[in-house]
Amino acid sequence: METITHFTPWSGLLGGLLIGLSAALLLWVNGRIAGISGIVGGLLSPAQGETAWRASFLIGMLAGGATYLLATGGLGVAVQVNTGLMAVAGLLVGFGTRLGGGCTSGHGVCGIGRLSQRSIVATGSFMLAAAVTVFVVRHVLGAAA
Repeated sequence: METITHFTPWSGLLGGLLIGLSAALLLWVNGRIAGISGIVGGLLSPAQGETAWRASFLIGMLAGGATYLLATGGLGVAVQVNTGLMAVAGLLVGFGTRLGGGCTSGHGVCGIGRLSQRSIVATGSFMLAAAVTVFVVRHVLGAAA
C-alpha cells in the first residue's frame, strides 16, 4: 500500500472553496443546484430553456480540467484499472445516482449546505457504501490498492 508523502492541504482547500463558490453562484444566479447527475440528466431529456445553461456548465467543467492539464502537464496520478471495469463502474455510479435521487455533488456539496435532511442521509449512505466497498475490495477480495 502506498503512503502519502507529499501533503498539500492548500490545493485541497482552494479546490473546495472554488467548488463551493461555483455551487453557490449557480444557486444564487440561476436558482439551480449544481448536482452533476441532474445537470447531465436534464441534457438527456431537455426541457425548453434548460439546455444552454446545462451545456455551458458541463463545458466549463471540461474546460477547467483541460486548462489544469495544459498548465501542469498532467494529473500526477496513474490509474491502473481495466477500461471495461471502469465502464461498468461508471454505469453503476449512474444507476446509483438515479436510485439515490442525486449524486455526491448535489447532495454532499449543495444539499448539506442547504441543511437538507434528505441530502445529509444520502451523503452518509454514500460514505458508508464507499467504506464498505473499500473494505470488501481490499480485505475480503484481497485486491491491491
